[in-house]
Amino acid sequence: MPKITELDKLVEKAKAGDAEAFAQIYDELVKPVYRYIYYRVEDAIAEDLTEETFLKVWQNLKKYKKGKNPFSSWVFRIAHNLVVDHYRQNKTTEMIEETLADTKQESNPHHQADLKLTKIRLRKVIRRLPDNYQEVIILKYINELDNKEIADSIGKSEGAVRTIQFRALERLRTLLSDEREHF
Repeated sequence: MPKITELDKLVEKAKAGDAEAFAQIYDELVKPVYRYIYYRVEDAIAEDLTEETFLKVWQNLKKYKKGKNPFSSWVFRIAHNLVVDHYRQNKTTEMIEETLADTKQESNPHHQADLKLTKIRLRKVIRRLPDNYQEVIILKYINELDNKEIADSIGKSEGAVRTIQFRALERLRTLLSDEREHF
């Protein structure tokens, strides 16, 4: 991600109606936002919710006020709210339907299959965690945000983030070892 000052400059330009600046914001944030959403919902929904996130960002950009929280935290909060809304509207917990087919043509299909299985397994286990644990794990280890950015995104203190992170990792470790026993 760009430095906060660079992103802030792009945000100001986009707020003034500069579509190119918004496109640059989108390019910088789309992958981390998609990864955040991908680990929380079904494959078929992740892309749609990512696009909806950026549509809402664009529609509400003028309402964003630079403050103690960085712009990216505001964007992740919008993504979080869309995930919550998705689950409210679809109260059933659907099973993840995954395939081993990978669109990338890599030289080692066995490696790709193992990698895909590991991702599927990790994603299923992460989705079994409580929501606040999922959120911290995804933001910290998948999107590589620091604790301050996570705290800003979820509206908690850095100390609370560290506590949630510790508990989430303990629970994740337990779930993964339980799952290994079943294989």
